[in-house]
Amino acid sequence: MRSLLCLASLLLSPVLLMAQSREPVHLPAIPRPLYWENTPVHFEAANGRLMIEAGEKTDMFRDPNVTYNTDNAPKLLFLADSNFVLTVAIHHVFAGKWDGGAIVLKADSLNWIKFCFEKDYTGRKRVVSVVTKGISDDCNSAAAAADTIHYKIAKAGNVITLYYSREGRNWFLVRHLVFDSRKPLKLGFLAQSPTGKSCKVFFSDIHYSTKKIADPYLGE
Repeated sequence: MRSLLCLASLLLSPVLLMAQSREPVHLPAIPRPLYWENTPVHFEAANGRLMIEAGEKTDMFRDPNVTYNTDNAPKLLFLADSNFVLTVAIHHVFAGKWDGGAIVLKADSLNWIKFCFEKDYTGRKRVVSVVTKGISDDCNSAAAAADTIHYKIAKAGNVITLYYSREGRNWFLVRHLVFDSRKPLKLGFLAQSPTGKSCKVFFSDIHYSTKKIADPYLGE
């Protein structure tokens, strides 16, 4: 019910931002402006929530077989702190195969993490994490029945930890890895539709802090 109320509130909001705008986007939970990397078909930002619509054949993936390398999915990113925790609820309707919404952490085009809520190759709704260091390591995790799942990404030094939750309170650890980078890291939100015509992704319950987690299993 909460996800439906959030969705309705965003759709009915009087604040409408067109994708042609080159101005930075501001979200109350994020301490600095966000900028587009690849232009969406459309986006809306209001009441602390965000909608990104990706066009057709949009994706972010570097195939281990080196037959499919693309990074044209629209991403709204900001400069991340050295330590942080970002949580968000991700919602979409899962129309096309591999339609998805994600948190992205990016150093450059060859080094990034995409933590995605995606329609998988079997048609199920799936928690998917992609860690790319030159080539993408694609990991399918838990399946979900709902159209909304809560995601958390935590950075403590050079260690990244990924979590998901069905209700935003009890977090399950998905991946715990080292991600070294001498470049500043950008963090933010992505929508993709690799095989479909488009995908609208709704991001709500956005929270960001600069704390360093002490226990990766608790996420605190």
